[in-house]
Amino acid sequence: MKKPYLPMLWLALVLMMSAPIGGIGFISPVQLHAVDNHAGASRSADLTQTDPSVVIRLVAEAGFLGVIDHRIRYSEADSAFLYHKDGGQDVLFPFARLSAELELNQRHTAVFLYQPLEIETRVDMPAGLQIDGEPFAGDSLRLLYSFPFYRLSYLYRFLHGDTWWVEAGGSLQIRNANTEFEARGSDGSGGTGEPGVASGFYRSAGTGPVPLLKLRGRYDLPHGFWLGLEADGIYAPISYLNGSDNETVGALLDASLRAGYRVNSSMDTFVNVRYLGGGAANEDPKDYTVNWLHTYTVSLGAVVSTEGRR
Repeated sequence: MKKPYLPMLWLALVLMMSAPIGGIGFISPVQLHAVDNHAGASRSADLTQTDPSVVIRLVAEAGFLGVIDHRIRYSEADSAFLYHKDGGQDVLFPFARLSAELELNQRHTAVFLYQPLEIETRVDMPAGLQIDGEPFAGDSLRLLYSFPFYRLSYLYRFLHGDTWWVEAGGSLQIRNANTEFEARGSDGSGGTGEPGVASGFYRSAGTGPVPLLKLRGRYDLPHGFWLGLEADGIYAPISYLNGSDNETVGALLDASLRAGYRVNSSMDTFVNVRYLGGGAANEDPKDYTVNWLHTYTVSLGAVVSTEGRR
């Protein structure tokens, strides 16, 4: 991933915000003294500076991502390229995500999420590599797999108790995909200074909306600890949905389990384990594509909120 220090700075910023937010009364109720003119005595009242039915949350997490399985194929004549075996994705990569939430009346929640996902590697040129019918030659192969996304979600809290709640809703995700294969020599020209020794370049890119179903829940434990789960996902057989001859099948699942601790009424910290995977398969010879990715992430995170104003 490029520039992993940027999400780290966001996480540090969220953590730093928790100190002034909890300390200057920006989140906590402000105590004001009023004079009762009829009784001639002063009394105190707990007043808040904003509507307690509105809560804003900022969430940041950072950790590492591991690839379980990642394969891609652009032509029936090609063999599937295995990133996790031949493409340098057999190590851990930096991972981070940022989100902001707006909750109304403890019932309705809107979430905006940004998830960077960019993996760039360089490996020895695999023997006999061919991408979409184009042969590759050279000393090494540079690979870019970029799949960042933006996601807007709505959730409704339909079940709740004293120490738990469950929400469900939907999401609209904007994918922004870019995949590149580039042949290289040891110095960009095969180490000989002669052009044309390294040959082969392929790029596939595109953007588009992806509708998802969403589920989220939380259970509070004693002493400030809590457990949470969250999942966004869809399975879409395109020909079945729209009645076309396009045999494309697409799927996506972003599911996580987290354990957290409430530091105070305005801040939570957590550890998160996530599965993030999906892809698509289209066996139409005119637009043949098979691309499936399965990853896991482990991260630490923090939530800063205005919940202390309730």
